[in-house]
Amino acid sequence: MRRANQTAAVGPITDKAIPHHGLFSGNDSIPPVTRSTRSHVERDVASTYMSEPTSASHHQFGVSLATAQGADEPEIRGFVDLKLTCSINAEGIANRWLGAYIPLPDQKVKEYPATIKSFLHSMVKSYVTVTIRGRGYPPFIHAAQVATHLVGPPLSTCLSLVRICEHQLPGSEETAADVLQREMRNIYEQRETYDTITLLGAFQAYLILTMVLFFRLEQIANPFLRQAVMNLQELACASATKGLVCEAEQQRLRPRWESWIVAEASRRTLYTMYLFDGVLSAHDGLPTFVGTELTGLPAPGSRTLWRAQTRLEWEASYNSYLADWSEGGLRTDELWPVPEDFKEADVTKRRNRVDHWLEGVDEFGTMLYAVTSCTHGSS
Repeated sequence: MRRANQTAAVGPITDKAIPHHGLFSGNDSIPPVTRSTRSHVERDVASTYMSEPTSASHHQFGVSLATAQGADEPEIRGFVDLKLTCSINAEGIANRWLGAYIPLPDQKVKEYPATIKSFLHSMVKSYVTVTIRGRGYPPFIHAAQVATHLVGPPLSTCLSLVRICEHQLPGSEETAADVLQREMRNIYEQRETYDTITLLGAFQAYLILTMVLFFRLEQIANPFLRQAVMNLQELACASATKGLVCEAEQQRLRPRWESWIVAEASRRTLYTMYLFDGVLSAHDGLPTFVGTELTGLPAPGSRTLWRAQTRLEWEASYNSYLADWSEGGLRTDELWPVPEDFKEADVTKRRNRVDHWLEGVDEFGTMLYAVTSCTHGSS
């Protein structure tokens, strides 16, 4: 029964070559998807898509249950009662795709240098590659999300499903794309039924699947990809509405670890989506815009906070963070161009804050700083 259902899901078998249209021309084609090719993909799908990851598959993503939860008692108590709030106008996220076609208020164009376009393309692509190979997960997914039983589909399904793209036979791209697109439709259709943590996982899963279609399966000219980007921004808006900062963060207090994990992962996922949007715009020759709707959001947290493996370790790190940042942590807009009305003292203060932030960032923060400083200039 599974085999029959899976065959129906990926479409009829054909002996003809499937045309592969580039962005500006449609004269190329890929090798034909033969019966043996489709059978190979279906076997991979049957072993991943039809079942959820086990504890063994959790381990393959670079973290064990004991590592993230502790050997005795679970460290993560539950992603409930998170006390999050949305401090921005999330509707601006959902409407971001319109900016390339219709001028929007407060819209500011940014020009990526050619070297940054190449760098950004390679970095975002690496998130796809590491996920497909199953040897890690992108830096916007927290270890607790893949280590604990409290978080499951659609994120766990996505992390298993993309493995079918690791060893592809020639001509199997369209078949694999069909399978991923079916899961993306399922995620989008159920978006209104998700709670906060599940909606975050859905947003992350949809982002990963969209990036796989672009970077790995070369679905650049597929109309589905264009619609997927709009759906992705709608999911991002819905997830942001659930909360991007902890109430305690706004009060300069230490939040619960679980609350901070969700808030930080939400922000990192959102920033990654904006970087991916820049990659797409650069590829299509469309303008890229500063994400002014994100003004005020915290910049990525420190390496010690993001990688803390126990509650005690995280709480100690957050106490140090509060002591070090008495005026509030760095905001993402402090990495953007210096306002024209800034005086020399303001510029110096911002530069010192950015330098302080750089002392503790992980590779995600380093990458974000490289992109912003080379695009806008350092403070």
